[in-house]
Amino acid sequence: MRSSAEIFNKGAQRYRRKLGSSLLYVSMTLWLAASLFLFPAGAQTITFADITSQSGIRFTHNNGAFGKKWLPETMGPGCAFIDYDNDGWPDVLLVNGQDWAGHAKNGSTTQKLYHNNHNGTFTDVTAKSGLAVSFYGLGAAIGDYDNDGFDDIFITTLGQSHLFHNNGNGTFKDVTTAAGLWGPNEFSTSAAWVDYDRDGKLDLVVSNYVQWSEKGDLYCTLDGTHKSYCTPESYKGTSARLWHNIGGGKFEDATQKTGFYDPTSKSLGVAILDYNDDGWPDILIANDTQPNKLFLNKKNGTFEERAVSAGIAFSEDGIARAGMGVDAADYDRSGHASLIITNFANQMLSLYHNEGNGLFVDEAPRSEVGRATLVTLGFGCFFFDYDNDGWPDILIADGHIENEIERVQKRVSYAEPPHLFRNLGNGKFEETTTKVGPAFATPKVARGAAYADINNDGALDILLTTNGGPVHLYGSQGGTNQSLRVKLIGTKSNRDGIGAVVRVSAGNDKQWLTVKSGSSYLSQSELVLTFGLGSRTKADTVEVQWPSGQVDKLSNVSSGQTVAIQEGKGVISQRAYGKK
Repeated sequence: MRSSAEIFNKGAQRYRRKLGSSLLYVSMTLWLAASLFLFPAGAQTITFADITSQSGIRFTHNNGAFGKKWLPETMGPGCAFIDYDNDGWPDVLLVNGQDWAGHAKNGSTTQKLYHNNHNGTFTDVTAKSGLAVSFYGLGAAIGDYDNDGFDDIFITTLGQSHLFHNNGNGTFKDVTTAAGLWGPNEFSTSAAWVDYDRDGKLDLVVSNYVQWSEKGDLYCTLDGTHKSYCTPESYKGTSARLWHNIGGGKFEDATQKTGFYDPTSKSLGVAILDYNDDGWPDILIANDTQPNKLFLNKKNGTFEERAVSAGIAFSEDGIARAGMGVDAADYDRSGHASLIITNFANQMLSLYHNEGNGLFVDEAPRSEVGRATLVTLGFGCFFFDYDNDGWPDILIADGHIENEIERVQKRVSYAEPPHLFRNLGNGKFEETTTKVGPAFATPKVARGAAYADINNDGALDILLTTNGGPVHLYGSQGGTNQSLRVKLIGTKSNRDGIGAVVRVSAGNDKQWLTVKSGSSYLSQSELVLTFGLGSRTKADTVEVQWPSGQVDKLSNVSSGQTVAIQEGKGVISQRAYGKK
């Protein structure tokens, strides 16, 4: 691929010879010069190497499967990055299932917490952390719900979900009952922390799938003979829940009074975004075989569902697809947050472009991301700038739910390679899965997906979980572009700065990101933001718009470092890449 500079020079020479007019030449020169800032720089040679073994992470998901093909077996697991000890290095949380009662197969399995040793390796600290507990876990969300400066963990389960309070000494305590969260016995999937009323305290959204029980498990078949996993259409739906943080470490169920209640939903993914740019967080729910939901924040403690009028409830042909994972980002620098939603095999990815007028348009059928994802089954997904060129790329974790699917659908596989799409600018993407290393492109039965800079080099690494199989940690290698990482510390706003918008300008290059919990599928990426700067060695301005309304502005911030910005105070610490 030619660089933007080469395109400019050759284009200018061609037009000068052809037009023979100095005025037209100048006009063309200006237009081509401006185009340098509309497209990313040329592609780099970047590899995602499987570093799981050398990292010391040892984990195999237990879905409990014993031959009966019960629906929950197909779903997990999720994963999350959490800097639980505030040392500036992201640690790894892995969610696990368990054997079914009366059907012991794998023995006792628990959640896992791995501490980052600052040298590319991790140590299993599960036992001493208090997280060595066994339940049928599915997903996780990370956030400091009591603003004490230490991130807490919410784990969704089949049954009673759990809130673990970070004690600040490397241990966690199960405070589910004390927090007022005990009671709902549901099939909970993805979750996200969000300060929906902007009172400085994090509230909690919990997605719920269907009404399923061992006794109520239905018999379904693909071939008329053998039992298969049932589609969710076979089961009744159930509403997602919205828990309001009332302070003092306690929550109240605000699902009904906020207008969030919807018993028809069969929810798997949740993303927080401000889709109408009014400064208040809205909530997107991805539903499986039911219309997706988009809850508009009415700024008075209530929500109004807008998915149909926004154009994201159904596919272009009016079908409710099987939505799995979700994420939101401004991938084309329009100034508005657009969406991706992963769907079932033969449905392709949804790439909903935010038109800025309350309406989304699905660009996937006309793009490479649609064609490439038509027959794969996507779960985890996110926007992230893997090559640090300043343009959000897309990752999709793929894997089918039925291990015998190839017997009835020849084009569809059980284990599938992930999808990695590089953002080319101008709303275009190209698939680069096979260009980033053979280990990454190996077929997997993937589910959860998250990203973080695990080794403090300014490049984002990838964590993928597999259903009933191992976890994969992929280290980014070979990138040369510059980046700047930003960690927020709220004071009037919530401590994590969740919901804050950070805008970075470098020359004519402008981009923005939101600090967010949730997104992907059952998983959460790190809360530190990474801005790719290409060849630029500094950001001219960094502006933070906090949920409280506070705006902090910085100038001439060098790349190659992580800066911590405290609300109302500015930069309180800086750490160059490569330093421990």
